[in-house]
Amino acid sequence: MKQKEFLKLAAVTCAIIGAGTILFNVAAEAAMAAKAGQVETVPTSYQVSDSPAAALPEPETKEEGNTEINYRVSMDSLNTETPTDMTLTMEEAAQTGAQYLRNIFGLDLEGAYVYMMYYSGTSTFPRAFWAGDVLFEKEQTPESTRWTYMIDAVTGELFNISYGRQLDANPSLAYDAGLEQDYGIYAELAKKKVEECNLIEGTIARVEYNCQGYSLNDPTIAINVIGENGEIINMDFSRYDQTFLGLITDTSRRISESAMESLEM
Repeated sequence: MKQKEFLKLAAVTCAIIGAGTILFNVAAEAAMAAKAGQVETVPTSYQVSDSPAAALPEPETKEEGNTEINYRVSMDSLNTETPTDMTLTMEEAAQTGAQYLRNIFGLDLEGAYVYMMYYSGTSTFPRAFWAGDVLFEKEQTPESTRWTYMIDAVTGELFNISYGRQLDANPSLAYDAGLEQDYGIYAELAKKKVEECNLIEGTIARVEYNCQGYSLNDPTIAINVIGENGEIINMDFSRYDQTFLGLITDTSRRISESAMESLEM
């Protein structure tokens, strides 16, 4: 299979599965491919704003005693690239990711292991980014309960964030055709999450069904929340127990779509 066709297929597969977790898995695969010299990196240029929106979150602190949260940050063994002077440091990127995890998942990172990877950009995502893999156990395994995220390596803007787990149950992973028309419970959950976390500027215009998939043994459904200005947030939920599993931001979507259009030329 030609490289271009493979990259297009990988992106389409991600869209079908619809899970935020899959983006981290693709990043990990890209790192392994990079070791073999198979990944094309793409230079990225920025005009960084001095506005408050571009500022990094304040360091995470415990309310009791104002003590900094104790979590371990290290470079992932899969990492193959070196950050530039322009990008956030590994510690700054981890701090930014920790803030997103707290704001969106309510996650306290006390005692967590945070593994970071840096990418200068690839053909399917031509923007420099940091990826974080967060666990409460030292060993990283495919079945580990984990939280992952991708952020802009320069500005710290969120691209995607997700929660992955191995269920004790064994629910069906089959496609549920009925959810295409009757997805109201997930639409309401998605709207509530977007409003609680202020993920869209302005008001929500509508909510649409996207697709279904699964992560490990957890069946998922993806919902698009669309703002009045056309902004789209892709939200992922478990079809097993309606747990929120993550999101893909509008910025990430636009970067990926533009890259795919370029590949088709």
